[in-house]
Amino acid sequence: MTDDPAKLLRTAESLGRFSRRRFLVGAGAGLALAADLFVTRLIQEQRERLEIIPVRDDAAASRFPRAMWFLFPGYKTSWEEAVWVLNSLRPALATRGQMAAVGYSNNGLDVDVMEAEVFRYIRTRRINRVYFYGHSFGGMLAVEMAARLLARGVQVELIILDSSPSGRFDVLDARMIEGVVLLYEAGYRIPSALRGGYELGERILHKDERSWNTVVDQTLEQLSPLAPSSTLIQSESSYIYHYDAAAYAGAIGNADLAYIGNPDDATVNYYTARARWTELFGPNMVENSLITRGALPAHASPQWNPLVYQEVVDRVLTSYAPLPAVGGDGQKKPF
Repeated sequence: MTDDPAKLLRTAESLGRFSRRRFLVGAGAGLALAADLFVTRLIQEQRERLEIIPVRDDAAASRFPRAMWFLFPGYKTSWEEAVWVLNSLRPALATRGQMAAVGYSNNGLDVDVMEAEVFRYIRTRRINRVYFYGHSFGGMLAVEMAARLLARGVQVELIILDSSPSGRFDVLDARMIEGVVLLYEAGYRIPSALRGGYELGERILHKDERSWNTVVDQTLEQLSPLAPSSTLIQSESSYIYHYDAAAYAGAIGNADLAYIGNPDDATVNYYTARARWTELFGPNMVENSLITRGALPAHASPQWNPLVYQEVVDRVLTSYAPLPAVGGDGQKKPF
């Protein structure tokens, strides 16, 4: 009988050690998950509403009080980077109007809300010259917005498509988009820890001219509270996956369309995208031969190659958006 209590104590001690290990492992996993969910929620809550973000330029506001560029940012582009893109293009764009970026909501891409907000911005400021800059997949949105606004009485004058795919088949890594979309449409949201691994892997795979410091910096940027949320990125993927440019052919009125890009683009197939946009929007396509030669990365990178892009955009504007006559305010009659 005396051995039994000792055995019982040894067993209890063993169970105690085992329980503590399980507790510590479980607690660690729980804390990691809680921290991950907190960060993910923080990213989303920072910017739950879509916003039109104006880029101040007093000279442009004085010269063109009723002319406006709207930038539709590309895939995974934060609000800060969208403003950076506009500032990189400012010397060219500001010669025709003021500038604003569309800041997508971290709750996900909602095209109806976007249409309402862009329309409201135009009406409340009595804008009557409207230009769009479509940055990467933002070109898809720009074309759809032009069609939607035309139905509401607003004619967009010029749309610049910067390396924009016409559909998912122009995306070189379409399988990645498809995988993200399958998760999104099945109701799964990618947590930030998993996303961090994906972001790092994607940049290593497409390292090209990036330094390792740049790879790490860009990965961390995507995990900051200021970065687009995983929900937004998944909804952007879904938009790209289901987009059909043919749905808007003949629906953008008299808007001029200019396609710029780079044959060395490793993200979007320059040749098929350019050919498809030209085929569908032949009457609107005024320029498709200008190349952002020397840009690194080759895909939609005004923020990294401002001088290259300023020259190309200026050539588009000189040909297809002439400066107003001297002595005039350059403004059309209100809609």
